[in-house]
Amino acid sequence: MPLSPLLLPDAELFFDAAFLPAAEAATLLAQLTAEVAWEQRSIRLFGQQVPQPRLTAWYGDPAARYTYSGLTWEPRPWTAALLALRGRVEAATATRFNSVLLNLYRDGRDSMGWHSDDEPELGPAPAIASLSLGATRRFRLRARPGLAHAPIGLDLPSGSLLLMRGPTQQRWQHTLPKTARALGSRLNLTFRWVAGPETPRAPG
Repeated sequence: MPLSPLLLPDAELFFDAAFLPAAEAATLLAQLTAEVAWEQRSIRLFGQQVPQPRLTAWYGDPAARYTYSGLTWEPRPWTAALLALRGRVEAATATRFNSVLLNLYRDGRDSMGWHSDDEPELGPAPAIASLSLGATRRFRLRARPGLAHAPIGLDLPSGSLLLMRGPTQQRWQHTLPKTARALGSRLNLTFRWVAGPETPRAPG
């Protein structure tokens, strides 16, 4: 099933709530949780170093070096499972990707703060494909200051695929807030193209 457009002003969003079958998504969640080299890095917040409220990992092509929130990531080599997923996501989105950021939210207390994926190495209008495995979490978007658009929320169930592209990162911020509900783990894979000296821009 092709991705369906979501109506959001000053943005390009496409969504498939059932990109992967439920059983396959559950199997991948268990496999990737076990085999990925997870880290819990610290970031500077209000003058103090604090651990990120989630586990993270960065995989990709050798030149896909990435910096965000003051952290620099050297890509680990693709695993067979991640390469296979990249191929399927590329086919579904008609977009090339050379890297993937993985975030493991262990329960409802793990979260991601408000931000845009607008780092220079992603380019001015990046395409980012977000694949969710595990517990359904509420993904929220709000317009950047100066834009009078109402915020929205979107449930991301296991196996769903969300594509953000065009002006989305320049016009909107997004977050995965904490929740008091008892939830299992959620694994999110965000495929992207990182430009560098050897990969100056995303192809085609």
